[in-house]
Amino acid sequence: MGTMVSRKDVQAEMQEKFGRVPSWANEIPEHSLGGFWSLMRDLQLGETLIPNKYKELIGLAVSGATRCKYCTLFHTEAARLFGATDAEIAEASMMGGFTMMASTFLNAQQVDYETFRKETLEIVSYVKAQAAKAPPPQQPTREQPAHA
Repeated sequence: MGTMVSRKDVQAEMQEKFGRVPSWANEIPEHSLGGFWSLMRDLQLGETLIPNKYKELIGLAVSGATRCKYCTLFHTEAARLFGATDAEIAEASMMGGFTMMASTFLNAQQVDYETFRKETLEIVSYVKAQAAKAPPPQQPTREQPAHA
């Protein structure tokens, strides 16, 4: 059994990171608070393989799909803090909506998963092969000055 982090220690870290302890954090049971906070601090807000702006845009798309107004607000504002533009926020929101639409259709139609999987992997292979055949992009050339 792991060592429980005290509420006081978590609150001290939250105070330092956020300038306050959000009131909702006081509602998390003490035995769960340390784990919740370590994920929020180290995964969501920490420097990881995925840049923070992208993590927040992912969080925004998921929170829109799950219809959570709390998470939608948090991830929108956090995305802005990490440099996301209004256009990027709108695109992430649209991507969440598009993914939910496609998922709803595929699940409601009960599309055979193995057929879907096989076709998807074939499509990816085809696109990779096409990209390998494509000529490399043209590098801009500097025009030589005319000699008079």
